[in-house]
Amino acid sequence: MIIRKATEADLPEMLKLYEIARQFMRENGNPTQWGDDYPKVEVLKNDMAAGRSYAVTDDAGKDLIATFCFYVGIEPVYNKIEQGKWLNDAPYGVIHRITTAGKNKGLGAEILDWCLDQCGNVRIDTHRDNHPMQKVLEKRGYQYCGVIQWEDGTDRIAFQKVKFSENT
Repeated sequence: MIIRKATEADLPEMLKLYEIARQFMRENGNPTQWGDDYPKVEVLKNDMAAGRSYAVTDDAGKDLIATFCFYVGIEPVYNKIEQGKWLNDAPYGVIHRITTAGKNKGLGAEILDWCLDQCGNVRIDTHRDNHPMQKVLEKRGYQYCGVIQWEDGTDRIAFQKVKFSENT
């Protein structure tokens, strides 16, 4: 697996991966998280322009097998969390829009681990109906922290993992 910054040349393949993900979500009881057209091309281009979009290729660097958004910084919707609290107030990384081709078992976990290696403190959210993602997060040691609300008014459940405690 090779993780690199995504470019506009990756967009057609990225869009195919997101369609695979939307179909998987529909088939697994989560038809509303990404609906029929999320993420839009503009969102992906904005991620690229901000240096937040990543492409994951096979070891040969040929086939795009996953994509995601990752950055270290403030996610404004994470400023208010209900029914719980974040593990800490330290600077954190944010993961959004993970998708894979569904052919490489464990790839989502590898992406989560890579992101954690970048900063040691990561936050992520997902839809209540996205049970496959919740299972991956729990297996990788992410802790449920509460509920956040997106700008569109939809709730998401929030998780966080800290690689090193303040005492180590």
